[in-house]
Amino acid sequence: MSTPFLQAENVSKSLTSSDKTLQILQTINLAFSAASTNAIVGASGSGKTTLLGLLAGLDLPTTGKIHFQGKDITALSEDERAKIRAGKVAFIFQSFQLLQHLTAYENVLLSLEIMNISDAKDRSLSILDRVGLSHRLNHYPNQLSGGEQQRCAIARAFVSEPILLFADEPTGNLDLKTGNKVIELLFELNQERETSLIIATHDQNLAERCDRIITLSGGEVLSDMARSDTASSNDITEMKN
Repeated sequence: MSTPFLQAENVSKSLTSSDKTLQILQTINLAFSAASTNAIVGASGSGKTTLLGLLAGLDLPTTGKIHFQGKDITALSEDERAKIRAGKVAFIFQSFQLLQHLTAYENVLLSLEIMNISDAKDRSLSILDRVGLSHRLNHYPNQLSGGEQQRCAIARAFVSEPILLFADEPTGNLDLKTGNKVIELLFELNQERETSLIIATHDQNLAERCDRIITLSGGEVLSDMARSDTASSNDITEMKN
């Protein structure tokens, strides 16, 4: 059996404050394939964002291991995990997380310049054109609409050509129409570039676009269904009705 692209093995996360322990995640076992699309859903407080951070190596589990491309990243230092993420892993956030003192173009260019990419300018201009922001290159985030800011964030995420992309509520701050446009763009780029996508979301439309939907409840995996399984389940429900 081939090694999973990304794997959480018996992962738990708890926080201790004074004499109280808060259990956020408990005994999570998940494996993700390369070039797959995965949605993590659940009520607020179910542990979605915490799980995303652990899978990305931004935080360490209290117990258990995270393997990325066969390497146990939980055994590495913060700097070592950052080196593994560089150029391979990207993020899209609900609040966009654009640098306010940089233009749209500069926000996208910065990550490539940090990695000393020789064609950084051409790649930045190309991806901004792809997301429909070629006319907004010199605008600052506060001069962009919410949808434009998220498109800029998507451009920034994809410009480094990552093999793994995490998105935390990417449509959470957008209205329905704008959110749907962002979803279309996100999946178009993801398909073009064959990136593995892991999304934490409350957006059912977004979740149903993924190959797989993982539902968390109380910090545990309540269900883990491939899209074909979901479709079969919906067909059965319709037949019963």
